[in-house]
Amino acid sequence: MSQQKSKKRAISGWVVLNKPYDFTSTQAVGKVRWLLSAAKAGHAGTLDPLATGILPIALGEATKAVPQVQDGTKIYRFAIGWGRATTTDDTEGEVIATSDVRPEGSALEAVLPRFTGTIMQRPPAFSAIKVDGERAYDLARAGETVELAARPIEIDGISLVSHGPDESVLEVTCGKGTYVRSLARDIAEALGTVGHVTRLHRAAVGPFTDADAVTLEMLEAAEAGDARDALLRPVAAGLTDLHEIRLDAGQATAVSHGNPVLLTGAGAPVALDECWVSFKGKVLATGHVEFGQFKPGRVFNL
Repeated sequence: MSQQKSKKRAISGWVVLNKPYDFTSTQAVGKVRWLLSAAKAGHAGTLDPLATGILPIALGEATKAVPQVQDGTKIYRFAIGWGRATTTDDTEGEVIATSDVRPEGSALEAVLPRFTGTIMQRPPAFSAIKVDGERAYDLARAGETVELAARPIEIDGISLVSHGPDESVLEVTCGKGTYVRSLARDIAEALGTVGHVTRLHRAAVGPFTDADAVTLEMLEAAEAGDARDALLRPVAAGLTDLHEIRLDAGQATAVSHGNPVLLTGAGAPVALDECWVSFKGKVLATGHVEFGQFKPGRVFNL
């Protein structure tokens, strides 16, 4: 029987994919789901088709931890091409402005502190943000003028990796909702020129980094079954940035039925905004602690 007709499996875990260039996030999820015959799959944060890098793909019960990974800190390495602005703020769009100004490396480094901390950022017109129920990129492609409101984002740090007369490479550590294309556009503007993203690589999402990544070629090369399954990370790998609480058998039974439990013992937390509980190494639930009681939000069936 061919794999296309094989029965879908209730397999759970993470495929930390190094998404290839010119491949949509949806295409990547579909390919991984097919290769692993997974009954359920989703991803933790869209990556532009022209970008490469970390796309965490959740299978089965791992989909319940997608919000936690999606909200995690991200690291991007990107190149700004100087002297041309485009409709999309990357190489996909049409050139709409040019400039002969090429910034010095020292001037670029001097302006970067303006782009750290909480800053206001205007998302690109070609983005998935909804305007009156329509995606902004659909309106922009239809020829409509799209002006999105600036919104606060968090930049933990930004540094210059390399600098040349026509292109500079930077690395940024940032929070959810940051548009690197907008960052490149605004940095160029601050330097009295124009620019766009020529290359973009996501090096980390939450707990997952380039060191964890596998490629589609690696998945395809591995024999279907145990060898291919071995490339998955466990469900718990997506939750390592959160506080873990280990339960005893009685508490585990209660939580598995969706019930809250009182946490006892030395060092038991009294209050936590977000955490997860486990029993014998398996994820039981994500939730929060209030007045010393763990209250499950999502229960995992592993």
